[in-house]
Amino acid sequence: MRSQQILQPGVGPVRAAHYLPADPSTVFWGRLPCAADAAVLEIEPGDEVTIDTISHEGILEDQGRDPAAYFALYGVGPEAVLQDAIGLAASEHPRDPAVDGPHVITGPIAVRGARPGDLLKVTVVELLPRVPYGVISNRHGRGALPGEYPRAEGSVSVFAAVEERDGALVGTLPRVAGGAHTVAFPLAPFLGTMGVAVAGEVRPHSVPPGPHGGNIDIALLTAGSILYLPVQVAGALAYVGDPHFAQGDGEVALTAMEASLRATLRFEVVTEQDAVAAFGRQLGPLVETADYLVPTGLDEDLDTAVRNCVRAAIAVLQARFGMDPEHAYAYLSAATDFRISQVVDLVKGVHATIRVADFD
Repeated sequence: MRSQQILQPGVGPVRAAHYLPADPSTVFWGRLPCAADAAVLEIEPGDEVTIDTISHEGILEDQGRDPAAYFALYGVGPEAVLQDAIGLAASEHPRDPAVDGPHVITGPIAVRGARPGDLLKVTVVELLPRVPYGVISNRHGRGALPGEYPRAEGSVSVFAAVEERDGALVGTLPRVAGGAHTVAFPLAPFLGTMGVAVAGEVRPHSVPPGPHGGNIDIALLTAGSILYLPVQVAGALAYVGDPHFAQGDGEVALTAMEASLRATLRFEVVTEQDAVAAFGRQLGPLVETADYLVPTGLDEDLDTAVRNCVRAAIAVLQARFGMDPEHAYAYLSAATDFRISQVVDLVKGVHATIRVADFD
């Protein structure tokens, strides 16, 4: 998180033996992989892969689909605009902007031996900013206050810069349009989309998350964290995208600080038997950090998402710590925060933060 080097494709640090660039042959744009899609890379369990991701901000139609011209409006020189973003925007990638989502997804990656019923364990080893800037947008009359924002017709995109202050990188914003960047906030990069392919031959839309993961937008998924995903198809067919530099829980305006990352991830397989023994029966994504076990709940209705998250949390406490359901329920009420991951992706997300230190 100290470097502001421009990480063009293949340039700069590539930590893993496997490197997956983001070009029209290795990305989905607006859709997620399904069982019918071929892997662009096949690896053994335990392998690490360094993956380039591209932010959708700056390449979308309402921004001109010309990232060099778009970012020039904010004083970004052509050498600081990613060549893979320019190439994708200029390509004939078969995305229908009237139907498909905005997100650029790199993958899928087949993990040998992964089977439905297993969990794919994805460890976030390293996340490197590829550029020193990002964008926060409110568009399509969406966000937590649809009908109120954007206040004018169309979309509003706010340019955010990255600066080094007191030895750390921060994001900066102006207080008003055209003003100096006098607001600063910590960066905590993570991948908003991490998932596995769904069964069947229909590619899911990139916006709503589900049991396969996808656009879960859980800001705890920073370097060092682990995501467990229920495998849906043979080989898992994992993918990542929607890179963020920072996000508040809820993501209320519609997007986070969207900006491209180079991610190194480790992929492992937890067999169904071991998964159930460790976590109980999990129907959706589960996160593990140094401090927390983080079960999730998803639904179009926020109340239902909360209930789903509570059930998942009780299952974790039963399996991992031997609690009976009544004591698990009581513990969650007394000691666990249930946080809103996001309310803007059609399917709303809730995650619980179970402190593992409470059970030492």
